[in-house]
Formats: sequence, C-alpha cells, structure tokens
Amino acid sequence: MKDGKSTKDISLMQVWPVRIPRPYKQKLSPSKALVTGQRILDTFFPVAQGGTACVPGPFGSGKTVIQHQLAKWANAEIVVYIGCGERGNEMTDVLLEFPKLIDPRSKEPLMKRTVLIANTSNMPVAAREASVYTGITIAEYFRDMGMGVALMADSTSRWAEAMREISGRLEEMPGEEGYPAYLGARISSFYERAGKVICLGSDKREGTLSVIGAVSPPGGDLSDPVVQATLRVVKVFWSLEDKLAAMRHFPAISWLNSYSLYADSLETFFTDTVDPSFVKNQKTAMRILQNEAELQEIVRLVGVDALSERDQLALEVSRSIREDFLHQNAFHDVDTYTTLKKQHILLKIILHFYERTKESLSQGISIETIKSMKVRNKIARAKYIPEQELSKIETIAAEIDAELASLSSKEIKTGA
Repeated sequence: MKDGKSTKDISLMQVWPVRIPRPYKQKLSPSKALVTGQRILDTFFPVAQGGTACVPGPFGSGKTVIQHQLAKWANAEIVVYIGCGERGNEMTDVLLEFPKLIDPRSKEPLMKRTVLIANTSNMPVAAREASVYTGITIAEYFRDMGMGVALMADSTSRWAEAMREISGRLEEMPGEEGYPAYLGARISSFYERAGKVICLGSDKREGTLSVIGAVSPPGGDLSDPVVQATLRVVKVFWSLEDKLAAMRHFPAISWLNSYSLYADSLETFFTDTVDPSFVKNQKTAMRILQNEAELQEIVRLVGVDALSERDQLALEVSRSIREDFLHQNAFHDVDTYTTLKKQHILLKIILHFYERTKESLSQGISIETIKSMKVRNKIARAKYIPEQELSKIETIAAEIDAELASLSSKEIKTGA
C-alpha cells in the first residue's frame, strides 16, 4: 500500500512455458486471405489469415524456396521463420538476403519484421525438438498484440525425427516407423495453435497466427506417418512434385493433387477485394488444367494429330496457363511477387484468348493459324510487366480481338 492505493509491479518480460498455448478470449473463423504474391497459391490454393498449410515434397523440389518466398512477401506484420534441422546455409541465405529486401508495405527492410529461430542439423536434438514450440510461442506473443503473424516451419519432418530420437533414448514404446505413439497428438497440438482470435483485454483487438509447415518425407512418400498426421490437421495441401522441379517449373506445386479447404470461405473476400469474376475465372482455369490431364493420355497413345481442333486448342491454352501464369521466377525483380489484381488480369487475358479463339475455330480459322498468332508472345511476356503499368496488360485483350478480326478477313478473302 502506498498513499492508500494498492500498487503492482509490471515487468518488461513475461515467463511462459513454450509447450502451453497462450490464452485468448475467443477464436473466430478466418475470413481474409494470406496474400503471398505467388500466383498458384493465391489464385488456386489460398490459405486464410489464421489458417494452416503444409508443403510436403521430396528433396530438391523447392520447399525451402517456397518458405522463403512466403516469408518475404506474405501480407503479415510479423514473420517467424523456424529453421528446424535444415542445413545451415539455408538460414545463412535468410540472414544475408532479408536485410537487403524492402517490404512493399512498410518500405523498411524485411529483417525488421522477421524473427529467426535457428536450430540447424548440427545442433543438439533436444534443442531441435524445442525450437518449434519456441517459435510458435513467440508468434503467439505478437498475435496477442493484435498483429497478423505468419509462421514458417522448415521442416516438421526434422522435428518429428528429433522426437523419435528422444523417445528412443527414453525407451518409450515406438509407434509406426519408430516414431513415438504420440506423434499425431504433438503435430495436432502444434497446428491447432494457429487461428484468428480476439485477444485478452478490454479493447477486443484481433490477432491472427498462420502456420505453414514444410514436410520432408523420404523420397517424397506421402504415406509417411508425419505427412499423414499433418494432413489430418491442416486445411491447405500444397503438393510438390520432383517432376515439375526437374522441368524447372517453379513453384513445383501440383495443380492436380493440391487442395485448399478455405476456397469457399474466401470467395467473398476475393469478390469484394479483387473482382466479382475472380473465383469464376479460377474455376474455369482449373477445369482446363484437369481436362489437359485427360487429353494427354490420348496424346500418349495416338498422338496430338488425332485430337479435334477444339481439343488441340484446349491443350494450347492449358500450356499457356501453366507457363504464362503458374510458372513464376522467384529471382526476377518483377515476377517474384504478383498482386491479386495483376493475377486476376493475367488469368482474364488468357481465358479471353481461349473464348475468342473457340469462336474463331467455328468460323473456319485453323488451329495452326491460331498457334502462330503474334499476340501469344505478348501474353507470355505480360507477367514481366511492372505493377505500375497494368493498363498495358489490359490492352492485350483488344489486340487479341484485332488480330483475330484480321485473320477472319484474310480467311474470307482467301475463300472468295
């Protein structure tokens, strides 16, 4: 007591056990997308702010590069990057690269909003097992301030291996493939700490914690216990394929195997924020890509010439979606990050080309003529046009119409 009033000491730090989740007032349903700037992720397989995602794939398929891209460009106020059991040079790359990169929102170096937890492969096993808990507790600390936080764990497979080694030394009963019997429970308790919450306090501030974990199964085997335990919890699955990586297709994410359970709940966000036709175009493009997989089976058996001209056009457009939209260069100054508006315009141009050329086919223009159209080169180069010059991309639609009109008049003259 002092002057008749009670006093309480408030410290500048708080001791908290990392294995226990931080409390909050209420958990909410995620309603906004975690915009990453990666076209295949934002357009086809989005993750929500406060959501969970996993990136499984074999060695060399690009897990770390994707994690780095998410850490650089995700629209989070704080990024917590956990290097759990990976090679030391990967953490070194982050340390050297992030201070040079400028956050497009704050115009400050990316390192100012990044927390690194380094537990590389040459560090003690016990430290590796604790590193994931340390990282997510720090993320919860910032979330409790009402911030949007994104956590990248690279990789949870090394974390599970550390658990397996500690469990063996404790002589516990092993489960599948030698992992401890509580593997699934530990992975679930980790991902369940993600979410959008109303924090404790009278101001009802909201904070989000998004968790993206890389999984490194031996040989890319998706039946691995760590992958299966993770898939039972997370709502977004970005499946990496070594075949795509070998073809130098980045990100090497399979558009046929991946999925996002947030797609329906984020439709309103994309409709209000980007364009009412954004979701419709995404579904149309996905149908074209799925149709390509069926047509490729026929091509392998009897060759592309056995297909109808309409099917050949569908193959050409699906190739354009893959190479001109889904393929993205992480080391190109412009192509490394694409806003949602630019993503919408790029896809809209490709689909406009498809609709207009389908009409031209029915009017007698040959598929070979369509394949050799000059405007196709402009469609391919559109992704390298800076964000400040989006009007140049939008004018390509008029150029498509003009060239097709020119081709139609030539066909009529030839026929006459």
